[in-house]
Amino acid sequence: MKDDLFSLYDYNKWANARVIGSLRPFSPEEYTRELGGGWPSIRATFVHLAGATDAWAERFGGKDVTVLPTPEQVPAFEDAATLLQGAETKLDAFLATLAPEKTAGAFTWKNLKGEPKTAPFWAVLRHVVNHGTYHRGQISSMVKRVGGKAIATDMVVWGIEANEKGR
Repeated sequence: MKDDLFSLYDYNKWANARVIGSLRPFSPEEYTRELGGGWPSIRATFVHLAGATDAWAERFGGKDVTVLPTPEQVPAFEDAATLLQGAETKLDAFLATLAPEKTAGAFTWKNLKGEPKTAPFWAVLRHVVNHGTYHRGQISSMVKRVGGKAIATDMVVWGIEANEKGR
Protein backbone atom coordinates (compact mmCIF):
# COMPACT_ATOMS: atom_id res chain seq x y z
CA MET A 1 0.00 0.00 0.00
CA LYS A 2 1.18 3.51 -0.81
CA ASP A 3 2.26 5.63 2.17
CA ASP A 4 -0.68 7.77 3.22
CA LEU A 5 1.40 10.53 4.82
CA PHE A 6 1.17 13.02 1.95
CA SER A 7 -2.56 12.39 1.54
CA LEU A 8 -3.06 12.97 5.25
CA TYR A 9 -1.32 16.33 5.04
CA ASP A 10 -3.31 17.26 1.93
CA TYR A 11 -6.48 16.40 3.85
CA ASN A 12 -5.27 18.42 6.85
CA LYS A 13 -4.70 21.55 4.74
CA TRP A 14 -8.09 21.13 3.06
CA ALA A 15 -9.85 20.76 6.43
CA ASN A 16 -7.99 23.74 7.91
CA ALA A 17 -8.96 25.87 4.92
CA ARG A 18 -12.60 24.92 5.41
CA VAL A 19 -12.43 25.88 9.10
CA ILE A 20 -10.80 29.19 8.23
CA GLY A 21 -13.57 29.85 5.73
CA SER A 22 -16.26 28.99 8.27
CA LEU A 23 -14.74 31.31 10.91
CA ARG A 24 -14.03 34.30 8.69
CA PRO A 25 -17.64 35.68 8.82
CA PHE A 26 -17.69 35.83 12.63
CA SER A 27 -17.49 39.15 14.42
CA PRO A 28 -14.66 39.63 16.92
CA GLU A 29 -17.25 39.26 19.70
CA GLU A 30 -18.45 35.89 18.38
CA TYR A 31 -14.87 34.71 17.79
CA THR A 32 -13.85 35.53 21.37
CA ARG A 33 -17.12 34.73 23.20
CA GLU A 34 -16.53 32.62 26.30
CA LEU A 35 -18.46 29.37 25.85
CA GLY A 36 -17.09 27.28 28.70
CA GLY A 37 -15.72 23.79 28.33
CA GLY A 38 -12.17 22.62 27.78
CA TRP A 39 -11.31 25.54 25.53
CA PRO A 40 -13.18 28.67 26.52
CA SER A 41 -13.72 30.18 23.05
CA ILE A 42 -13.39 29.62 19.34
CA ARG A 43 -10.37 31.92 19.43
CA ALA A 44 -8.63 29.96 22.19
CA THR A 45 -9.15 26.69 20.33
CA PHE A 46 -8.14 28.07 16.95
CA VAL A 47 -5.03 29.77 18.33
CA HIS A 48 -4.07 26.49 20.00
CA LEU A 49 -4.56 24.58 16.75
CA ALA A 50 -2.49 27.14 14.81
CA GLY A 51 0.22 27.41 17.47
CA ALA A 52 0.59 23.66 17.95
CA THR A 53 0.76 23.05 14.20
CA ASP A 54 3.45 25.71 13.93
CA ALA A 55 5.31 24.19 16.90
CA TRP A 56 5.48 20.82 15.18
CA ALA A 57 6.62 22.43 11.93
CA GLU A 58 9.40 24.17 13.84
CA ARG A 59 10.33 20.97 15.70
CA PHE A 60 10.56 19.06 12.42
CA GLY A 61 12.92 21.81 11.30
CA GLY A 62 15.20 21.10 14.28
CA LYS A 63 14.08 23.82 16.69
CA ASP A 64 12.99 23.40 20.28
CA VAL A 65 9.52 24.76 20.92
CA THR A 66 8.35 24.61 24.50
CA VAL A 67 5.79 27.43 24.51
CA LEU A 68 2.68 27.93 22.41
CA PRO A 69 1.17 31.34 21.71
CA THR A 70 -1.73 32.42 23.88
CA PRO A 71 -4.99 33.89 22.58
CA GLU A 72 -3.84 37.24 23.97
CA GLN A 73 -0.69 37.03 21.84
CA VAL A 74 -2.74 36.22 18.72
CA PRO A 75 -5.90 38.23 19.35
CA ALA A 76 -7.23 38.63 15.81
CA PHE A 77 -8.67 35.82 13.71
CA GLU A 78 -6.63 36.76 10.63
CA ASP A 79 -3.40 36.58 12.66
CA ALA A 80 -4.23 33.04 13.79
CA ALA A 81 -5.20 32.05 10.24
CA THR A 82 -1.88 33.44 8.97
CA LEU A 83 -0.01 31.49 11.67
CA LEU A 84 -1.75 28.26 10.66
CA GLN A 85 -1.19 28.80 6.95
CA GLY A 86 2.47 29.63 7.59
CA ALA A 87 2.84 26.39 9.54
CA GLU A 88 1.35 24.50 6.61
CA THR A 89 3.88 26.10 4.27
CA LYS A 90 6.70 24.96 6.57
CA LEU A 91 5.24 21.46 6.76
CA ASP A 92 4.93 21.28 2.96
CA ALA A 93 8.60 22.26 2.58
CA PHE A 94 9.66 19.71 5.19
CA LEU A 95 7.60 16.89 3.69
CA ALA A 96 9.09 17.58 0.25
CA THR A 97 12.51 16.63 1.66
CA LEU A 98 11.42 13.72 3.84
CA ALA A 99 12.93 10.38 2.89
CA PRO A 100 10.78 7.30 3.65
CA GLU A 101 13.55 5.66 5.65
CA LYS A 102 13.57 8.65 8.03
CA THR A 103 9.94 8.07 9.00
CA ALA A 104 10.86 4.56 10.10
CA GLY A 105 13.20 5.93 12.77
CA ALA A 106 12.61 7.78 16.00
CA PHE A 107 11.97 11.48 16.49
CA THR A 108 13.03 13.34 19.63
CA TRP A 109 11.71 16.75 20.68
CA LYS A 110 11.11 18.78 23.80
CA ASN A 111 7.53 18.93 25.00
CA LEU A 112 5.83 22.00 26.45
CA LYS A 113 7.40 21.25 29.83
CA GLY A 114 10.85 21.24 28.24
CA GLU A 115 11.19 17.49 28.72
CA PRO A 116 12.79 15.42 25.97
CA LYS A 117 10.39 12.91 24.41
CA THR A 118 10.96 10.28 21.73
CA ALA A 119 8.44 8.40 19.59
CA PRO A 120 8.39 6.69 16.21
CA PHE A 121 8.63 9.46 13.62
CA TRP A 122 5.74 8.03 11.60
CA ALA A 123 3.49 8.37 14.67
CA VAL A 124 4.57 11.95 15.40
CA LEU A 125 3.96 12.98 11.79
CA ARG A 126 0.48 11.53 11.88
CA HIS A 127 -0.19 13.04 15.30
CA VAL A 128 -0.15 16.52 13.74
CA VAL A 129 -3.10 15.57 11.52
CA ASN A 130 -4.92 13.74 14.32
CA HIS A 131 -4.47 16.71 16.65
CA GLY A 132 -5.92 19.03 14.03
CA THR A 133 -8.92 16.75 13.51
CA TYR A 134 -9.64 16.74 17.23
CA HIS A 135 -9.58 20.52 17.58
CA ARG A 136 -11.47 21.15 14.33
CA GLY A 137 -14.26 19.04 15.83
CA GLN A 138 -14.27 21.22 18.93
CA ILE A 139 -14.37 24.35 16.78
CA SER A 140 -17.26 22.92 14.77
CA SER A 141 -19.26 22.42 17.95
CA MET A 142 -18.48 25.95 19.11
CA VAL A 143 -19.45 27.43 15.74
CA LYS A 144 -22.89 25.86 16.11
CA ARG A 145 -23.18 27.19 19.67
CA VAL A 146 -22.65 30.78 18.54
CA GLY A 147 -25.19 30.41 15.74
CA GLY A 148 -22.94 29.68 12.80
CA LYS A 149 -23.02 26.86 10.31
CA ALA A 150 -20.16 24.48 10.78
CA ILE A 151 -18.68 23.04 7.62
CA ALA A 152 -17.90 19.35 7.24
CA THR A 153 -14.22 18.53 7.60
CA ASP A 154 -14.57 14.74 7.61
CA MET A 155 -11.84 12.88 5.78
CA VAL A 156 -14.43 11.05 3.70
CA VAL A 157 -15.79 14.40 2.40
CA TRP A 158 -12.24 15.30 1.34
CA GLY A 159 -11.95 11.85 -0.26
CA ILE A 160 -15.17 12.33 -2.22
CA GLU A 161 -13.99 15.74 -3.46
CA ALA A 162 -10.53 14.38 -4.32
CA ASN A 163 -12.12 11.47 -6.22
CA GLU A 164 -14.41 13.81 -8.14
CA LYS A 165 -11.39 15.91 -9.12
CA GLY A 166 -9.47 12.82 -10.23
CA ARG A 167 -6.77 13.07 -7.55
